[in-house]
Amino acid sequence: MADTVDDLSAPLGQETARKPRRRYRLPFTATQALAVLFGLFLLAFLGFVVFNDNPLGGEPVTRVAIRAAPPAEKPASPPADTPAPVVKSAADLKPADPAGKRTITIIDGSSGARHDVVVSGEPPDKAESDAAPAVMAGIDPRLLEKSRYGMIPVAADGLKPFTAYAAGSDADRARAAKMPSVAIVIGGLGIGAAKTSDAILKLPPAVTLAFTPYGADPGKLVERARAQRHEVLLQIPMEPFDYPDNDPGPQTLLTTLGAEQNLDRLFWHLSRFQGYAGIANFMGARFVVTDAAMQPVVREAAKRGLGYLDDGSAPRSVASSLAEAQAMPFARGDITIDAVPTPVEIDRSLAKLESLAKERGVAVGIASALPVSIERIGAWTKSLESRGVLLVPLTTAMLKSKS
Repeated sequence: MADTVDDLSAPLGQETARKPRRRYRLPFTATQALAVLFGLFLLAFLGFVVFNDNPLGGEPVTRVAIRAAPPAEKPASPPADTPAPVVKSAADLKPADPAGKRTITIIDGSSGARHDVVVSGEPPDKAESDAAPAVMAGIDPRLLEKSRYGMIPVAADGLKPFTAYAAGSDADRARAAKMPSVAIVIGGLGIGAAKTSDAILKLPPAVTLAFTPYGADPGKLVERARAQRHEVLLQIPMEPFDYPDNDPGPQTLLTTLGAEQNLDRLFWHLSRFQGYAGIANFMGARFVVTDAAMQPVVREAAKRGLGYLDDGSAPRSVASSLAEAQAMPFARGDITIDAVPTPVEIDRSLAKLESLAKERGVAVGIASALPVSIERIGAWTKSLESRGVLLVPLTTAMLKSKS
């Protein structure tokens, strides 16, 4: 108000000097205010962390509503005149046998009949994985013997697996006696179903197929091979020089084991499937050159009426002399057909095998089930007989070589 009066009373043309207005100032700056607010927030957060009793603080939490299940309906009671079967208590179970199995006695309440049921004492997964396969179709029961692992081949009644499961006819063997003959063995089968099926279906029946004891169900694949009239061998995993860095698989025969242990492992392999005419080494460069290790194996296989194929990978193998001492059918691989798995090299190996058969009368080639090997062998066999050479199963080559 005073400023207005002064302005009205002042002479015209003259300005009165204005007094500066006094402004209100905050006791602190905006930056200081933000710092104080941040400090208060930090104190509040620390207090929450320290004094809040929540052991799952910071962890994600999911809440699930759980509703009680409705009460189960009681099963219908059996008629009063039909007593239910009774399973004896655990205290009444028969003791487990050394193989880890137990016998449970079940009593039929209506008739009083007692039934003993044998169950494995092993966990279900182990019991199933170790269970021996059932006897395959087309197998002569006279040529089977029960072992702790399942059924294994045996010679009986003057009959041997070598002759019972040999492919080809007497007429074919008579022709082979007069012509140069070639046998081809495809090994490593049974593990890959696709490549095994290719070998079974795409190669001529006279080609012999050798299966390892591994794979989900080698028995079914062997049945398919025999249904297509292929001759079958069982490959026995044996110790190579660089074992265990190079490991053929479970139950490998080892030079560091005694004869009894190796024979037990041999029986495990022999039980994986049936219908094979002989056995062959699977790897085993160290084992097949060790006389003390090989002798019990060859003797046992010969006693059971099997033939033996040496794949030829170990030049110092003692298998030939041991088989001869047992009068055992024997053959040795002359050429590894797909040592270099290219079409050109496979064709070159097949040509050498053909020349060797014409020179010696019989030759044996070894190959794997590579697609390129199956394709080139299949093409080569189509015109083989027109060139004066007969493709024969391995057993025919063994018999011809022996004669």
